[in-house]
Amino acid sequence: MSDQITYNREIHHRWSVRLKAHDYSQPGAYFVTVCAQNRECVFGEITDGKMEPNDAGRMVARWWAELNYKFPTVQTDESIVMPNHFHGIVVIIGYPDTVGAALRGRPPKTGHPHRGAPTLGDIVDWFKTMTTNDYIRGIKQDRWPPFEKRLWQRNYYERVVRDDSEMHRVREYITGNPAGWLEDEENPDHQS
Repeated sequence: MSDQITYNREIHHRWSVRLKAHDYSQPGAYFVTVCAQNRECVFGEITDGKMEPNDAGRMVARWWAELNYKFPTVQTDESIVMPNHFHGIVVIIGYPDTVGAALRGRPPKTGHPHRGAPTLGDIVDWFKTMTTNDYIRGIKQDRWPPFEKRLWQRNYYERVVRDDSEMHRVREYITGNPAGWLEDEENPDHQS
């Protein structure tokens, strides 16, 4: 396994890179990248190697944090909103017991009502839906820049985080992403 996380926009946005035999509702850690449609920089800007989210970027971060409440089987880990994409780690922890959920003041929830445990796809779809709906409200109320057809690209990139060493590398990649913006493949001003 490589020590570096390699992301190739041409591969990861053209077809699914999901592992065929992997059950994406089972406990595990997943590194997720969701890109804005057409790489539009609508979530803020990078200044001096630091991300400065605008209102839309802060809204995306709020919905990411909300995953912890929507899905009791999920804990979010390191994340970053970038000008035109989002990186985050989702940890699916498995179902808490009913008593534990009741003590936390919320009933246990599931993703799809007929399937049981939500999959990573259910989680990302909910995140994209909620942020899109909130962004549309921002267009109407706060004059945020409109988007063409959809806020997010159709698919998303995910990688199964297999061990503590890889988790450490992914966290470093996420936190270091703003400093590497000038060389980032998702930066529309990046020269190949």
